[in-house]
Amino acid sequence: MYPRRMIREPTSLRRATLDDCADLAEIHAQAWTLAYQGVLQGVELRRLIARRTDAWWQGALRRGVEIMVLDVLGKPAGYATFGSCRLSDFPQAGEIYELYMRPDHQGLGFGRSLFAAVRKDLAARGRPTLAVQVLGQNSAARGFYQAIGGTLAATSTYRSAGQTLDLAIYTWPPLSTRA
Repeated sequence: MYPRRMIREPTSLRRATLDDCADLAEIHAQAWTLAYQGVLQGVELRRLIARRTDAWWQGALRRGVEIMVLDVLGKPAGYATFGSCRLSDFPQAGEIYELYMRPDHQGLGFGRSLFAAVRKDLAARGRPTLAVQVLGQNSAARGFYQAIGGTLAATSTYRSAGQTLDLAIYTWPPLSTRA
């Protein structure tokens, strides 16, 4: 097997707009199917994916949810949702709620670029420390966050449709906004 290389295709990072909603729904469906098939019960997984329609994403944007899109060759290839840390027992100021790439863009360095941009954005807005929650059974995501410097700070559990799942919480130290 050949080692994975970082692909350098023309990319851009930007805030999501209402025109992105269909692509966000598609990215979410593809990434969740890959990440959680076999982890979440089949019916539950399909139900959770089906909730994230174009209309759901439009509502999220209208409510002010922070969504950054990574475009590759002019087409959305991934997204991240982020904002203030929701974990009351943690001192982190920022949190990435979701970071997903189209499956054919995973493992190529695009997720790292998206993560770094979101982290920098949060730090510039006074949230220099960061937390991410990930299902413990999602070994690919756990490996990704460990590879980019995340420290496993705690574990917990999460209930979904009568199923108890492990939850891993990763944190990062303050990111300086100085050049």
